[in-house]
Amino acid sequence: MGVATAAYFLLQPKATTPLEISTAQAYEKYQEGAFFLDVREQGEWDQGHIPNNILIPLGSLASRLEEVPRGQEIVVVCRLGNRSKEGTQILRQSGFEQVSSMSGGVREWAAAGYPFEGTPP
Repeated sequence: MGVATAAYFLLQPKATTPLEISTAQAYEKYQEGAFFLDVREQGEWDQGHIPNNILIPLGSLASRLEEVPRGQEIVVVCRLGNRSKEGTQILRQSGFEQVSSMSGGVREWAAAGYPFEGTPP
């Protein structure tokens, strides 16, 4: 590897926010005031959701990025953790840096006894 190539890699910003975090880690971030983004569908959210989160269904996320705050830590959630991974990728590819997917989804969140409004999934 040449000096220029090495310098390029050394000067690239390092991703400090993990792509995926556990439900317990997400709860810590919730208590610290992180922005929680739910990417489920409206009906799922209406049935039950994490208090003080924002709903933007995954299919609408790319066209509604202006509703997501920049420069703030973001935790993306869904029912089980699959759609939130996709949402995290959409946000990261759009320049959001402090964004993670919550593994286990709201199902695991509610089962752990963390704040939840409505009927757990």
